[in-house]
Amino acid sequence: MKQKGLALVLVLWVLSLLTIMAGSFALSMRRESSVTMGIKNNAEAMAVAASGISMAEMMLLNPDRNKRWRADGSIYQIDAMDATVRVRLLSEAGKIDINKADQILLQELMAKAPVDKEQQARIVNAILDWRDEDDLVRINGAEKKEYLDAGLSYQPTNKPFQSIEELQLVLGIDTSVFKWIESLVTVYSGQQQVDLPNAAKEVLQVMPQLDADLIGTYIAERLKSAKEGLPAPPFPSSSGQNTAPLSSGQNTPAGQNSAFTVISEVLLNDESNAVITAVIRKSGEAEASPFQVLNWQPVPANDASLFTDAMSELLVKQYAEPELNN
Repeated sequence: MKQKGLALVLVLWVLSLLTIMAGSFALSMRRESSVTMGIKNNAEAMAVAASGISMAEMMLLNPDRNKRWRADGSIYQIDAMDATVRVRLLSEAGKIDINKADQILLQELMAKAPVDKEQQARIVNAILDWRDEDDLVRINGAEKKEYLDAGLSYQPTNKPFQSIEELQLVLGIDTSVFKWIESLVTVYSGQQQVDLPNAAKEVLQVMPQLDADLIGTYIAERLKSAKEGLPAPPFPSSSGQNTAPLSSGQNTPAGQNSAFTVISEVLLNDESNAVITAVIRKSGEAEASPFQVLNWQPVPANDASLFTDAMSELLVKQYAEPELNN
């Protein structure tokens, strides 16, 4: 009897062990399946987001000016069978060029930054010291010695910024300041002034001498004209703005500007999402492709979602996918 009881206990232990092993195997397989499905869905979302960039390139070249997508911060939506894509276009000419803007414009820009006035002055002069050709330190500026004193292993390049990301190296610009300034500035416009009719709302809000009510009214009129397929209204010349030669209304059609930031975000039906931000420049006539990619990077959707209520206010038009395939 003792042997039979011992055998029964052993059988029960073996069965318990096999049950645990089977459960563990099933759980492991579910996890691997979930990871594999996540990778697949992410790859699919990234591919669809990339197609949004291609769609923007095509619509920027639309021969019909009133159907051409605008690069003033407007958002366009494409509804496909298993995905929704939103694309936002931003003209680089409608931003502040950190290589060309003078000290006054940089001061006006930094006056809106989330730092105190003393730090604002330091950042402005540090930017100017970084891009100028000499080693002379401006008041509140920073050259080689100041970077060494700060314990940094590098110094100003004394030449124009090569990318927006390079701003993160400037003494005084931390992560919070860079995130605030990133969407407002460019290195691609090549002009000292800002093309106000093609500037996004967030850029207009930091421009000097522009009244908030005037900005709101103009954005509403510009959005209405886009929705109705009409030419964009000229920027009001009575604002007193003297930093942009196009403020009188000589707005350039989006397809004729040279460089753009295109943000493409996709939401799949399974709730997978992806965001790609690309900077593209219109190629010369001899180039095989109509656009040259200057920068291409995936970004976290939570950092730059085009599906928020605030972004939805900038939605110009929704397309069913077949409309753009014809």
